Amino acid sequence: MSKKNILKSETEVLVRFNEADPLGIVWHGHYIRYFEDGREDFGKRHGISYLDFFNIGFVIPVVNVDCSFKKSLRYGDTVIVETTFIPCDAAKIKFSYRLFNKKTQDLVATGNSIQVFLDREHSVLQLLNPPFFEEWKRKYLHPKQHP
Repeated sequence: MSKKNILKSETEVLVRFNEADPLGIVWHGHYIRYFEDGREDFGKRHGISYLDFFNIGFVIPVVNVDCSFKKSLRYGDTVIVETTFIPCDAAKIKFSYRLFNKKTQDLVATGNSIQVFLDREHSVLQLLNPPFFEEWKRKYLHPKQHP
């Protein structure tokens, strides 16, 4: 039995002036945006970008997200977003996140998100994974099965 691959991506985001409060501390809601930056980077690197889904007839809205804050980010910091795909059999896409301050290497937040598949035209929830996504999982999670 082959071992499954762990699929990750890392991207860097510079904390912008408009993301901080008057004290220079990043507003908590922006951490969720950093998760989004991580998902977009992951999708581009691993062939499942939002446009890939959209072009074959699906949208994948976030239905759940959680974030645990460890330390504050400040204006001018660079945050490293580590995004990990969490395999599951259900018709969902799950990710976990770890955010690090690039300069100090401190863990500043962790989190998870869940997305579901909706038909693009009618917003109908898909109860089974679309065939292209099942093929993607076979290719990327079990690469020895695909030459």
